[in-house]
Formats: sequence, C-alpha cells, structure tokens
Amino acid sequence: MNDLAERMRHDLEEIGRTFMPFGKFGPAHFPPKGAPIYDIPAEYLGWFANRAGFPKGRLGELLRMVYQMKVDGSDVVFDPFRKKNGGRTELRPEKRKSWDFTE
Repeated sequence: MNDLAERMRHDLEEIGRTFMPFGKFGPAHFPPKGAPIYDIPAEYLGWFANRAGFPKGRLGELLRMVYQMKVDGSDVVFDPFRKKNGGRTELRPEKRKSWDFTE
C-alpha cells in the first residue's frame, strides 16, 4: 500500500512540473514552456481520449491521469500547484474592456 501511495505522490509531483510541449497549449501559444498540463481544459484532453489518442510515452500517461482526475472531479488536487504559480493559467485572451473601435 505504501508503494502505491509513493507512486501516486511521484506522479502528482511530475504532473506539477510538466508543461504541454506542443499544440494549442504548447510553447508557441504559451511561451516559454507551454501551459502546465494540470490547467489544460478537460475538453481538450477529452479530444485525445476520444479521438486522437494520447501521445506515446510518459507525457501521454500524465495527460491521461490529468484527464481522469478532471473527469472524476478531483481537479482540486492541483490547487497547491496553482497557488505556488500565482493562480490558474489564463488560457483565453483578455476580454476587451472597451467597445471604442476608433483605437
């Protein structure tokens, strides 16, 4: 049992250190490292789960874990990472505050 808890702790720590290396949430859109995988929306991860398949290797395993935690409602487990990094990653552009189109 202790071995399982240790593996889960290790996986969670690795999730906290991993950033999306490609795609819509990769470094091209979220420089310099990409968005943290724990802040990637469940809908985007669901696309991997239901259509494309998760990437091969450790990244795919971690993304699958994050997706499952989000689907199960366990997203709060990522709050310590968010707090350490100053809050959730802003994934959408800031909304226009003014409707003055003469700018």
